Amino acid sequence: MDIVCLDLEGVLVPEIWIAFAEASGIPELKRTTRDEPDYDKLMTWRLGVLKEHGLGLKEIQETIAGIDPIPGAKEFLDELRSITQVIIISDTFTQFASPLMKKLGWPTIFCNSLEVAPDGEITGFKMRCEKSKYTTVKALQSIGYDTIASGDSHNDLGMIEASKAGFLFKSTDQIKADHPELPAYETYDELLAAIKKVLS
Repeated sequence: MDIVCLDLEGVLVPEIWIAFAEASGIPELKRTTRDEPDYDKLMTWRLGVLKEHGLGLKEIQETIAGIDPIPGAKEFLDELRSITQVIIISDTFTQFASPLMKKLGWPTIFCNSLEVAPDGEITGFKMRCEKSKYTTVKALQSIGYDTIASGDSHNDLGMIEASKAGFLFKSTDQIKADHPELPAYETYDELLAAIKKVLS
């Protein structure tokens, strides 16, 4: 049994924090897991920036409402789901992901949750488990699945390297240079063909 594990942001939808950085006029929020491998450190820093500017969940959700999937993403996902099981494994949060899942046709997503005060201030975040992408792939393998994984950032490398087959997708030049052993693709057609080859 095979199961494909995909990252969300940068792979199927634009980076939420980059979109919010542009909408809010706070350029430092453009920093993502492509730049900072330590996700806890990155999120703690982001929450500090939000607090400093008096911004909360409502403002971020307003930005997310205007985000559409990357062109071709839904079609890619639909075709992939017609031939194999697919799970999106993301370090994003349920409060961010829901409107995007609707636009993608409600695929299964495993992600984290935010702690939000009654006034909408984001006071913290709860990670589903440590090293969630790697841990999830290992758990799927423990119940009899062979995993095929794809993502674009530092926090995807664990699940990509632990899988039967793994691919970088729309990644950075630096990550591609640091991991020449990983096939890297830029289009959904290329990624779909690579996955189909592994499944055949």
